[in-house]
Amino acid sequence: MDVYGLIGNPVGHSLSPPMHEAGYEALDMDARYVTFEPPADGAVAAIEGAEALGVAGLNVTIPFKQDALAAVDPDPLAARIGAVNTVDFSGERPTGYNTDAAGAVRALRDGGVSLSGTAVVVGAGGAGRAVAFALADEGMAVRLANRTESKADALAADVREGGDGSGPTGNGGETDRNSPDATGHGLDELDALLADADVLVNATSVGMEEDETPVPADALHGDLGVLDAVYRPLETRLLRDAAATGATTVDGARMLLYQGVVAFEHWTGGEAPVAAMDEALRSRL
Repeated sequence: MDVYGLIGNPVGHSLSPPMHEAGYEALDMDARYVTFEPPADGAVAAIEGAEALGVAGLNVTIPFKQDALAAVDPDPLAARIGAVNTVDFSGERPTGYNTDAAGAVRALRDGGVSLSGTAVVVGAGGAGRAVAFALADEGMAVRLANRTESKADALAADVREGGDGSGPTGNGGETDRNSPDATGHGLDELDALLADADVLVNATSVGMEEDETPVPADALHGDLGVLDAVYRPLETRLLRDAAATGATTVDGARMLLYQGVVAFEHWTGGEAPVAAMDEALRSRL
């Protein structure tokens, strides 16, 4: 039997176990998914211990995503983001991936959103960081808006310096291989930023605890594709406001699903049973 799992602190709220086990059941795999809750300074020891015990793969969540870098060989995207949320033990050394980035891209595409033009990402924390790098790698111009503007500026600089060079530079279609288009802004600039934007991603927790939104409703328009990383509730105030304008909306459960799907595919080398995993996830929301 193959054992996969999740390390985090806390992990009791996680929806990863039922989602992944639904995938194993759909493919008739002899596998289980379990959770581990190491102490706050225990990320490296937990990953090393899991490898020693023959665990096939790990997901990594708060507060261990950055600490995990020290225990793995990160792939180029995870290294640039500076965080790991998936570990594969099939090689000589554990390999670290960041599937939050790929999950956001696949969620948007699956939701019918075209990844071209300009994206506004609200939030410069861990989720915002993964989304910013991912969309810049897709060739989008990225506008980061954060309550503390200096954090948005710092993240934008990291994206420009650490991007893969696929972002446009506004020079008539040519590409500067070293400088993706990313800029930092305060939340007070959202109206102006969204006027010509094509994609909006809320990468903050606003809307999770109360019926609030980080984006003024009158800044939204029907040409936007809007992803809210919040998945409880599924229909946030931001998504309701966006839908009212005719915008294409993508809920946070789709991003959660696809980060798990990408991890599943790294571990197994095959195609994940997306429908089964999605049903198991949404049945618990």
